[in-house]
Amino acid sequence: MKKLEAIIKPFRLEEVREAFLALGIEGMTVSEVKGFGRQKGHTEIYRGSEYTVDFLPKIKIEVVLPDEAIESASNALLGAAKTGKIGDGKLFILDVERAVRIRTNEEGKKAV
Repeated sequence: MKKLEAIIKPFRLEEVREAFLALGIEGMTVSEVKGFGRQKGHTEIYRGSEYTVDFLPKIKIEVVLPDEAIESASNALLGAAKTGKIGDGKLFILDVERAVRIRTNEEGKKAV
């Protein structure tokens, strides 16, 4: 099994969710996070004063999938999250050693 972790722009979440649903991916964890990459934040003007925003709002998506589903899921996410502009985010794919459904003690694919 693999864990897909992605950091994306908040307004692309619905497109990613719809792309996953089209593949039959039923569950995902979504967190509101803040961070910066190469763009290193930006400056804004509020009430006539300029200030720097160091940490930009992002969305973190986490999904655990069987190995055979990870390629289609990652392609769907990349297509749905991409705007072509700086700050689109990152995708990480990690190995998952074990998954257990707490309620039933099911393991592996059955737990996901």
